[in-house]
This record gives sequence, structure tokens and C-alpha cells, in this order.
Amino acid sequence: MSQNNQDNNKNDKKNFFNQNPLLMFAIFSIVVIVLFKNFTSVSDAGMGANFGTQNSATKNISYYELKELIRNNQISYVAIGQTTIKAFSPEGAQKTVYVVKKVGEDSTLIPLMDEKKVGYGGYNESNILTEILFSWVLPVFVFFGIWMFLANKMQKNMGGGILGMGSSKKLVNSEKPKVKFEDVAGVEEAKEEVKEIVDFLKFPDRYMNLGAKIPKGVLLVGPPGTGKTLLAKAVAGEASVPFFSVSGSSFIEMFVGVGASRVRDLFENAKKEAPAIVFIDEIDAIGKSRAASGMMGGNDEREQTLNQLLAEMDGFSSDKSPVIVLAATNRPEVLDAALLRPGRFDRQVLVDKPDFQGRKEILKVHSADIKLGKNIDLEEIARLTAGLAGADLANIINEAALLGGRKNKDYVEQIDLVEAVERAIAGLEKKSRRINPEEKRIVAYHESGHALIAETTTGAKRVSKVSIIPRGLAALGYTLNTPEENKFLMQKHELIAEVDVLLGGRAAEEVFLGEISTGAGNDLERATDIIKAMVSIYGMSDVAGLMVLEKQRNTFLNGGTTKDYSEKMAEKLDEHIKEKLQERYLIVKERLVEYRECIERIVAKLGEYETIDGEQLREVIEAYEVEFNIPSKLNKHSKAKHESKISEEQQNSDA
Repeated sequence: MSQNNQDNNKNDKKNFFNQNPLLMFAIFSIVVIVLFKNFTSVSDAGMGANFGTQNSATKNISYYELKELIRNNQISYVAIGQTTIKAFSPEGAQKTVYVVKKVGEDSTLIPLMDEKKVGYGGYNESNILTEILFSWVLPVFVFFGIWMFLANKMQKNMGGGILGMGSSKKLVNSEKPKVKFEDVAGVEEAKEEVKEIVDFLKFPDRYMNLGAKIPKGVLLVGPPGTGKTLLAKAVAGEASVPFFSVSGSSFIEMFVGVGASRVRDLFENAKKEAPAIVFIDEIDAIGKSRAASGMMGGNDEREQTLNQLLAEMDGFSSDKSPVIVLAATNRPEVLDAALLRPGRFDRQVLVDKPDFQGRKEILKVHSADIKLGKNIDLEEIARLTAGLAGADLANIINEAALLGGRKNKDYVEQIDLVEAVERAIAGLEKKSRRINPEEKRIVAYHESGHALIAETTTGAKRVSKVSIIPRGLAALGYTLNTPEENKFLMQKHELIAEVDVLLGGRAAEEVFLGEISTGAGNDLERATDIIKAMVSIYGMSDVAGLMVLEKQRNTFLNGGTTKDYSEKMAEKLDEHIKEKLQERYLIVKERLVEYRECIERIVAKLGEYETIDGEQLREVIEAYEVEFNIPSKLNKHSKAKHESKISEEQQNSDA
């Protein structure tokens, strides 16, 4: 079988048509023109068919002699040109073609030929050069021009040459980035992992003497916007080596074999420039597991491209021609196992969302070129932005600069940064949206309920701001809960606390207004999802015990879950969610009734100022608890943290 394939490939290479495409095009054009001329040359064809000139004699005569020959019935056909008239003798042994110079406009010639019943017509006078130029050369060039135009269009669409559609030159960005490690902040662990690659590219002998082999490939995984591409550029910038970057989707086309050809071209170019770095962004476009699509037919073109990538990564030696392959993806779970084995992508580096210190460093990097005021506190902004990626933080800095420019400020102030954070989290402020006083009152009670429950429930996120100014597409008000630090784990009581906070708005409407509204729709949806996840994913109930009912997909993309349970279990799950939500709802209502007067004070403040921050909220609650001698239920974590901070400051001052 393989021998047959080899023979076929040899035959294809020796094929005259494949070797001489331009010559074949020229032959094709000439054949088409010949056929066209045979079918379209009506006058000459007719003249040649009836009065062929192969065995005829040509004789020049005067115009008078021509008319006399017509009168004497010695002419059977007359062809009239622009300056010359050709007259043909009747059929006989010897044909004669009489050539006559045309004399002005003669109105008697046509009536004479009609009288004698002599056939006549016109013909096109042209010399041999004109005939060749306009009948042969020009059409060939027209056909060639059309062919070149279509070929160039295909080249632009597919990134290849006129005949080499699989070329990757147009799709690969080759550069020497100026990005350094100092430009990448918030991913210190990831930087440490890739620093040895830089060291190897700079000083390969240091590792070769020990017999060490540098990883051929490094896979950067993590959520979108965390700086995977930037980190790859920083590696190339630090090592001062060529950087070949290409997107995974650029390999796949509708033509079979194009992707594999582009992979070959990419690595050939990289080897020529070695040492070099090849960066494939969104590698999951070509690196999906082949087993997953086996039963459904799969994608042959994508699999061929993947196979070629695997072969290329096996085929080059990092010692002789050091080419390091970096790839980025936010879907590592879908990648083929053959791609992840040692010898290909030896190492996976997690580029995760930054912690508090990382966010602070990222904000410093992105604000380096921004004119900041003297009162800027980036630590506060870092605390407000827990859970955001590096791209989000860069956008916040830029948004703050735009807000400052809009107000014609000389520098960016703290208020601009806070507003930019709120825009990123809650959406654009809609000050122009007209809300009637009754709706405003409902929103005030709703948000006060959220805020009070958040501050008086252990495990809940502390409140940063409460507002009844509309934001985003649907929110008529918002309560901003921002944790000071990223949370990678949540305990059961923290999940329950989050459910209580979400139910607080709906409960406040029922307790204080006696009627509920549509404003709690999203809150109820999120509360339901939390209770459901506690049962089906985290095993935090007696309904399913430790059994996992739903499996998470796309860890870094929030891609949802896949269900795997019976109808009977679904009924139990629904009943448990309903009962649990009702149970928490009654507890929240009791808390609101206990703090009835406090809620009224918060609503009054919101009605006056429309927005209050977390400190003002906590002051109102604390004053109410002291006034009515109620044991403090303020969030103990934040309170203890605040007290420890004060004691630390006192110790520092004493020292």
C-alpha cells in the first residue's frame, strides 16, 4: 500500500500537467480561441465556403471594368471592404478574384448587383500583424489577466502563493518583540517556569554540559485575559530571538492538506532562524482530542494538521536547531493526549488570575504612562478588583484615563479609578434613566436588604458600595460586594451566606412594602444555581450524598456542566432546592424584622445621597446595634481584620 502511494506521488511529480501549468494554460487558451474563431467568423467563413481562394488567381482591375463584368454576368459574388472591393468569378476550372480600389460613394453599384442578381456582402480588411495581434495575442492576455486576478484572490484568502495554497508566510507574524519580563506582572510563578527557557536560548552550553534537555514545548493554560500571549512575547524578547506567532485557526481551510502544509512551512522557517520561538495561540483549534470525535466522524483536515504538528515536534532536535514551541489555550481538557506527552509539550504552566499583590503590580505597570494624581491609592483599587484578570485591570486604567480626559482634568484622580472599577463590574451608570419615586423607593428597600444581610451574616462578602442609580442594561440599583482577596475555595457556610444575601432583596420588599416585584429575578436564579451546585457538584447535602450528579466542563471558560442522573434523582433535587430556598428565605426575613429600624435609616440615606459606601453603611448598622443594645452581628472577619490593622499601626508607631 505504501509502495503504491510512493509510486503515485512520483507519477504526480513527473506529470507534465503539474510541472508546466502556465504552458498548459496557454495551450488551453489557444484551443479556445481557435474554436471561437471557427464558430464566429461568419462573413469570412461564408466567403471561404462558397468562394474558396485556395486555387484562385488574383487580378487587379479598375472600377469601370468591375461594373462591366457585372453587366456581362461574369461576377458571382462581391465582397465590399473599407477601401477595397473583391469580386469573385463564377464557378469554373479557374477561379479569379478581381481586386478593385473603391471610388468614393457610388449609389449605382448596389442597384446594378441587385439587377443582375449578384450576391454581395462586407468583409473586414486587416493585415497579418493586426490579425495576429487582435485575434490571437490579445485574447490570450485577457484570459491570463483574468486567471491572475482569480489566483491573487485565492492567495489573499488562503495565505499562500498562486499555486502553493498551503503556504503559511502570510499567516505567520515574524518579529523580535521588545517586551521584557518587567512588562509582565502578576504571574510571578509562571515567569519563573519560563525563565530557564530564556536561559537555555542564551547559554545552551550550560545545560548541554550537564546532559540536560530543554523542554521542546511549553503549554500556557489559564483563563482569558491573564497574559499568556504577553508572557510568550516576553520570553522571546528576553532571549532576543525571532518570534513566530500564529493562531491555531489559521491552519484549517476547506482544502484538504492545507493545514499540514502550513505546519511544515512554519517549522521550516523557524529552523532557518534558529534559535527561535514558535508561538501557537488557541492551540485547541487544531489540538482537540481525536478520540472525542471518533464516533461522530471527526474532522479529517484538523486531524491531519494535528498529526503533522506531532511529527514536526518529534522531528527536530532542540540541541542542533533550538526551536522552542510555546502554545496557549484556555481549554486544556479538550487537548489530545499525544500532544501533552513528554517530548512534545513537556510542561504545562498555569497563568492564573492575579492575587492582591499581583493586581497591584499589574496596575502599576499599566499606569506607568498615565498621569496620576498625588492622592492615588492603587492598593484600594487592587482590593476592589478581586477576581479580575490582567486585561480587565488594563481596561480599568484606560477607562479611568478616558473619564479624566472627558472632564478635561490634568491628571487621573482616585474617583476616576473607582468609577472605572464600577463600570467594569456593574456596568455603565444610567443617570438619564427616568425612574418614578415609587420605583426608586422599591429599589432602595431592595438594595438595603442585600446590604444589611451581607454585613450581618458570617461568611458573606463585605459591602463596598450601595447605590440606587441604574447601571448596565437592567439593574435599577446595585450592591457592590468585593472580596479583598481571591477565593479559590468556599466553605459550606460561605455558600449559604451568599444565598442569604441574594434573597435579602426579595425579603426586604415583602417585609417593608408588603408586596414583591420583578426586581429579584436574577437574584433568585443565582441563589437556585448555588443550592443546585451544592447538591449536584460539591456533595453538600443528603439528597445525593457524595455522588456527583453534574460534571464541570471548560474550567477556565465557565462552560457549564453535563448532567448524569435519573428522573427520580431530578425530582429529589428539585424538592430539596425548593425547601432549602424557603428555609433560608424565612431566616433572612427574621433578620430583616430584627433590624427594621436600621433598614429604614439606610433607605433614608439612599434617598438623600443615592449612593453610600461600605464604611457609611457599617456606621449606620453599628450605631443601631449600640442604640438598641443588640449584640453586634457585623461581619466578624472584616471587623477582626480592621482591629488587627489598627493594633499593627499602633505597634509600628510605638516602635
